[in-house]
Amino acid sequence: MSATDTIIIEATRETGRVERNRKAVRIWLGLVIFTLFCLVLVGGATRLTDSGLSITEWKPIHGVIPPLNAAEWQEEFELYQRIPQYQLLNSHMTVDEFKSIFWWEWAHRFLARSIGLIFALPLAFFWVTGRIEKRVRLPLLGTLALGGFQGFIGWWMVSSGLTKLVSVSQYRLATHLVIACLIFSACVWIMRGLAPHAKDRAPTDRSKWAAGAIAFLVLFQIYLGALVAGLDAGLSYNTWPLMDGAFIPGDLFIQNPWWINLFENPKTVQFVHRCGAYVLLAAVFLHMIIALSKAPATTHARRAVLLFILVCIQAAIGIATLIFQVPLDMALAHQGMALIVLGFAVAHFRAFFGEYQREAAIEVRG
Repeated sequence: MSATDTIIIEATRETGRVERNRKAVRIWLGLVIFTLFCLVLVGGATRLTDSGLSITEWKPIHGVIPPLNAAEWQEEFELYQRIPQYQLLNSHMTVDEFKSIFWWEWAHRFLARSIGLIFALPLAFFWVTGRIEKRVRLPLLGTLALGGFQGFIGWWMVSSGLTKLVSVSQYRLATHLVIACLIFSACVWIMRGLAPHAKDRAPTDRSKWAAGAIAFLVLFQIYLGALVAGLDAGLSYNTWPLMDGAFIPGDLFIQNPWWINLFENPKTVQFVHRCGAYVLLAAVFLHMIIALSKAPATTHARRAVLLFILVCIQAAIGIATLIFQVPLDMALAHQGMALIVLGFAVAHFRAFFGEYQREAAIEVRG
């Protein structure tokens, strides 16, 4: 066997090893993404059922064990009775009724703890066994660190409703959701980068950045949706396409200073969320038309079409959720679909950058 044949055989083996490692990491990240999806949905249910303040203490370790007997349930209930939400809104509540909101918040915190283990333990294993490529190590560590910070943000959010407010601050709720979406997006980005990419050319020189702008618009729209949820703004003005009898309703800037309406006036916040949806739909439609006209047979164009379809489905769910006055199932479908749109938009953006260089990925184990 010649030296050239030996080199080819070794290169083939190394390529196979890299591909197997990439597949294993993608499967792991897919599990992380699915768990994050479930976590956000349970968090949405926690908000929609006003359950987020049912656990008034932050016990990162001990808090994983729920009340196990009547005395412990009574103790937990008495802690809840000290906060304004109980005193002003739920003073009629019994222990059994309290349990129904407690379990939503407990499930949310349990999933949050679980995602830390699901992310950290396999990451350590893949790292020690040499299955993590150098160029994704820092992004993965950064994502893990952001997840740890998210735990602090979650408690910071809950603490806003323990002394004066009867619910959590919409500012902190939006921050909490956006960070969750950033973690979700980072995992999608890394996983997509480890998958095979088509060699199709981009429809235009600006298509890549247009896809990035769309991903940002989706994230911003989710932020606006969090403000809507935090203010219960979806429970009023339940008509479409008119809002309060007009396309542009009055009293949008009734509070002073004017900009505070963008964050604290339920009517203004809902109107801005509607406008954000129109802008996003127009941007995705234009992106699709350009892709189809400039490069109709490419995977980029097909993804642009699918992205437009997903945004249309999300818009329809959003309108139905509003018209039917935010039933729990529709509201959760709207939130879940938002994550699906975000994940697809991020993957679409990532696809314009191509696959990680195979040459850079082939490394000596350890």
